[in-house]
Amino acid sequence: MSNKKAYLKEMGIDVWLERNPSIPESSVAVEPISAKETFPPEITVVESVAAPVEPVETTDIEKLDWRELHAQASKCQLCDLSQTRTQTILGSGKKTADLMIIADDTNEQSGALLTAMLKAMGFQRSDVYISDIVKCNLPESKEASDEQAHSCEPFLLRQISLLQPKLILALGNAAAQRLLKSKSTMNRLRGQLHYVDGINVPILVSYHPAYLLAAPNEKRKAWQDIQFAMKELNA
Repeated sequence: MSNKKAYLKEMGIDVWLERNPSIPESSVAVEPISAKETFPPEITVVESVAAPVEPVETTDIEKLDWRELHAQASKCQLCDLSQTRTQTILGSGKKTADLMIIADDTNEQSGALLTAMLKAMGFQRSDVYISDIVKCNLPESKEASDEQAHSCEPFLLRQISLLQPKLILALGNAAAQRLLKSKSTMNRLRGQLHYVDGINVPILVSYHPAYLLAAPNEKRKAWQDIQFAMKELNA
């Protein structure tokens, strides 16, 4: 058994799909998600947008190098997370990576599945750069608020600017909606490349590993997304 087949088996996918297939409309069309359904935090449907938040002071953040950016984030006081944080995690991985992963709230189990997904793409975790939308640790099972995400946005944008990856893979509705500034559901966002003002990198959306653990039938769609990402990276 090849390494990729072994990693796919670890992901729970036993049969290879056609390499780099196009993703038919039927594979992504699903019934609308009810706001009353219960989902893991990473795919919670955002029903409304909070009142506009005052712009974050971004003076000099766009000029900082990696070391200075980490130091600035560690002393940030722009939102209430600064009062409760025990650590600041800007991101981890290779600072010249072609692939940037943005995935909030990855625990031990979902982290192991993320590692298997990356191995199926031919990557070790150290080959990519992984970051969250927010840079302070959140209380367990809590999703970042609009204010918290907005406050951290200049740090994330500077990370992307410094990294200059070929592709950003946003995993989970929470990360995707924040990054794309969209309220659309996962099934409407995946299967296509997105471009956002201020981010000169294509963005691909897929399921959060924690959701795939709870909904293993969706792993085949996740593998389609992984193949899409591999095709884009190799273009």
